[in-house]
Amino acid sequence: MFYLSKIFWLLVQPLSLAFFLTALGALAAFSGLRRTGGTITAAAALVLFVTLYTTTGNLLLQSLENRVVRPQTDPVDISCMIVLGGAIENEVMSGRGGIELNAAADRYTQALRLALINPAAKILISGGDGSFSGAYEGEAGAAERFFSAYGISPARLIKDNTSRNTFENMLNTRDLLAREGLGPCLLITSAFHMPRSMALFDKARLTVTPFPVDYRTSGTVTAGFDFTQPSLNAQNMSTAVREWLGLLGYYAAGRIDWPF
Repeated sequence: MFYLSKIFWLLVQPLSLAFFLTALGALAAFSGLRRTGGTITAAAALVLFVTLYTTTGNLLLQSLENRVVRPQTDPVDISCMIVLGGAIENEVMSGRGGIELNAAADRYTQALRLALINPAAKILISGGDGSFSGAYEGEAGAAERFFSAYGISPARLIKDNTSRNTFENMLNTRDLLAREGLGPCLLITSAFHMPRSMALFDKARLTVTPFPVDYRTSGTVTAGFDFTQPSLNAQNMSTAVREWLGLLGYYAAGRIDWPF
């Protein structure tokens, strides 16, 4: 299932979809089906235009980010924090060493900040190597170096270095929390990813308090055109479509009770 989901996403993400539609349209045109080819090519152009030059992706992302509200004050006296993986650049680190964070770095920087004001809290890092090859270090190992560099004792860390997706995050976290006798915990992940994460934890009857981070939208995006940042629009569209497909896929598979 893990590899099938990877292949499926490779094919249906917006820019890939636009490419494959363009190729199919060209093939139809060269085969003598000019009207069919033109229609398919026009559909590809529409997908590309919506992805690059409208706020659609930002609206889809914003609708996810707005569903779970971050607490107005920092939590105190918490026993544990669960940090879902996705913020480490495993491939870059494998070639250059060090600790390289990506756009989801807030998952770690906010966890670090909260760890410093909650010195007794355990930190459960849930994230392995989610690549096709499985050849990289995995996130939990790198996370230990990150937290240690800022004075957090490795004894406070609980590491899950095998989970490759959000469903495995939940399964492995459930087992580790039971083993350590911890809970309820703070759940830290990107705001757009929090609805799916909370749905999984709720389904598993794991009580967690959400602490969304890594917001990608202002919260005030409206529908319209945006010709100022096509690359960012494409990135946000891709992130939003992937997360919405994840919600629908998990619901269809019975892993969550309701995607909305």
